[in-house]
Amino acid sequence: MSVGAVVLAAGPGRRFGGGKLAAELQGQPILSHVCAAVVDAVGAGVLGQGWVVVAADDRAARLQVERAGLVPVVNPNPEAGIAHSIRAGLDKAEAQPTLEALLLLLGDQPLVRVETMQRLIEAWRDGAGPVVRPRYGEEPDTPGHPVLLDRLVWRLCRQVTGDRGLAGILPRAALIDVAGANPDIDTPADLHLLEDHP
Repeated sequence: MSVGAVVLAAGPGRRFGGGKLAAELQGQPILSHVCAAVVDAVGAGVLGQGWVVVAADDRAARLQVERAGLVPVVNPNPEAGIAHSIRAGLDKAEAQPTLEALLLLLGDQPLVRVETMQRLIEAWRDGAGPVVRPRYGEEPDTPGHPVLLDRLVWRLCRQVTGDRGLAGILPRAALIDVAGANPDIDTPADLHLLEDHP
């Protein structure tokens, strides 16, 4: 029961002022942290493979992805919202008949951990349901990422439109309690708060 991963990294980062995923955290671009976690998960056998959806004009992001050893997927119209990136990732996943589930990760969450991915996958394999997501101890009221999607719900995911994500489209997610937090970096202030994170 192989699981793949798609990192959504094509957004313009307007609240950040642009160039968000290339901004550095602890000496590395934000996106590189997420790519490294996916690569580590593949190396540990937690994931089978990974893709990163990037904007067509974001050469820096594409280079980061390729250097990490992952496969970039170009979104030619990121301004139309996250829906286009989700569908681009699904196109790649659906072409792999051995994949049974997919993890959706966000490119602006550099604290994502392999252990969290493994917990979600184990819960899914144990019958938690077709949609599984983490509930972080430090952010219990915030919907957590990554989100695991069984192949059975991928068709539903294609109904997503604009920038609203998958809320209201999918069955209720099973929540798996994990320690810590996995915050988004939306603004320069968010990045500053994470600079001294252990």
